[in-house]
Amino acid sequence: MEKNYYFTSESVTEGHPDKVADQISDAILDDLLLQDTEARVAVETLVATGLVLVAGQITTNGYVNIPKVVRETVREIGYTRAKYGFDGDTCAVLTTIEEQARDIAIGVNHSWEAREEGIIPEKDRIASTGAGDQGMMFGYACRETPELMPLPISLAHKLTYRLAEVRKNRIIPYLRPDGKSQVTVQYVNGVPHRVEAIVIAAQHHPKVGIETIRKDILEHVIGVVIPERYLDENTKYFINSTGRFVIGGPLADTGLTGRKIIVDTYGGVGSHGGGCFSGKDPTKVDRSGSYAARYIAKNIVASGIADKCEIQIAYAIGVANPVSIMVDTFNTEKITHSRIIQLIKEYFDLRPAAIIEYLNLKRPIYKMTAAYGHFGRELEEFTWEKTDKADLLKKEL
Repeated sequence: MEKNYYFTSESVTEGHPDKVADQISDAILDDLLLQDTEARVAVETLVATGLVLVAGQITTNGYVNIPKVVRETVREIGYTRAKYGFDGDTCAVLTTIEEQARDIAIGVNHSWEAREEGIIPEKDRIASTGAGDQGMMFGYACRETPELMPLPISLAHKLTYRLAEVRKNRIIPYLRPDGKSQVTVQYVNGVPHRVEAIVIAAQHHPKVGIETIRKDILEHVIGVVIPERYLDENTKYFINSTGRFVIGGPLADTGLTGRKIIVDTYGGVGSHGGGCFSGKDPTKVDRSGSYAARYIAKNIVASGIADKCEIQIAYAIGVANPVSIMVDTFNTEKITHSRIIQLIKEYFDLRPAAIIEYLNLKRPIYKMTAAYGHFGRELEEFTWEKTDKADLLKKEL
């Protein structure tokens, strides 16, 4: 039976209001981790016209000058002039920060297992560190791209990254920081066949005409990013389809941390547990559990055990071991599901402290994750993208 369909994913630039908020939250987290690797951080940011509001809970031995970090981050993104309606020099910065609730800290510092079994934290840190919250996290991988990501979100991210690149390098000098992309891929028998539609929204200088914008983006963005084999005479292009995108960023739309969780993950392919990543230290399993799930799924696909893999991990607050692990390989598995679960338990320790240790998550690496996707970018800092367990798993074949 043929499995033919269209699937669409979107991405946004670093200047999109929600992504501005994500980057500020993660920049604050990074600044704290530089000083105190044990910092407990849960920071949310709201951006609006001329305003940044930072709220949350922080427990740390360090100190962060939040207004300074906010202004530096906003300027780095590209909001450097008051005429944009939002800029790093003149925006107001308000903060409301409390300590992490002690009831949460109890469960993280002394896990349910430690309390039940009398484990001494100083002697077994991994067993005695509980999850920072309850919840379910998902990881996904497939063979559609070299980085083992779904093609629609991979292409959408590359388009928005290229929009920022041509702006900053003045290849298209009239662009401004806000922007979006959307890519629709046609699948034939479940395999990517061609790109059906490309949508680009790029903020620009008011004096530049729409024909110039469309020509430049076709040539310098779409033409550079999308492989020719996916384009044909029927591919549709929608570039600034309203005809004008001058007012953008926080002047046009309020931004909030965690409002682009599908952009952050797999573009709508697979499932999502609902928790965002940005502004959270790695004791929060919303972040570390999702990174671990991607790491496992990617290694399973890279090993050849399956061509497509989704992992769900679920936690209870204050408990070290996950309460459940689920695997779905969409009928592409080469060994049994029960054996895959056994391999996960054998090769991947899913207790939060173990994840933090083997993925080296106490480093100030999070600001760079906050735009263009947490997954699929094979950077040195993104340890969850490594396939270093694939050869071990491959032995099962």
